[in-house]
Amino acid sequence: MLESLGNLVDTPQLVALAAALGWASGFRLYAAVFLTGMAGWLGWIPLPPGLQVLQHPGVLFASGFMLFAEFFADKIPLVDSMWDAVHTVIRIPAGAALAAGALGADSQAMTWIAALLGGSLAATSHATKMTTRAAVNTSPEPFSNIGVSLLEDGLVVFMLWLSATHPVIFAMVLVISIVLAVILLVVLFKFLRTVVRGLGEFFKGRPLPRELG
Repeated sequence: MLESLGNLVDTPQLVALAAALGWASGFRLYAAVFLTGMAGWLGWIPLPPGLQVLQHPGVLFASGFMLFAEFFADKIPLVDSMWDAVHTVIRIPAGAALAAGALGADSQAMTWIAALLGGSLAATSHATKMTTRAAVNTSPEPFSNIGVSLLEDGLVVFMLWLSATHPVIFAMVLVISIVLAVILLVVLFKFLRTVVRGLGEFFKGRPLPRELG
């Protein structure tokens, strides 16, 4: 495994890393930052120049602390919705920045392409996460919320690993995940409307709709 991680130098793997970071940012931004930075710091993967800052000890400490906080916040009904609402304005631009950092070292055009890719993937995964949570949080028991959150944790780790070791397979899995995300958004459209309305209320300083809790 470590040998394949150490060969992360060619374009397909960099594209896969950029896409994985954008996608993962919509679910677990701090996990994506911390795991990527730690992999670089440990020498498992040579990070591209635009991402080498992630392996700085200060960035690792900050992202690790936020990862710890997010792990627990994401498993508490209502708290997870409030956390997601706040991070709507953080995850999407962060996903764009991480993707741009992976691909944009040599070309301004590639920087913009990567940013658009990463931002779009982050927006898609974030919208899917919030919509799914709005549906799950209608259940009075907390276990379904915890189960979905743990599934997201594992999925982010798996996708980051897959992008580094098997970029072609990652690309296929990513396409499947995007298709499933679109299907979920269509099926759970009423919850998507609740999420959009709730974000509007939240950023106006009003309480989240009861359906999101």
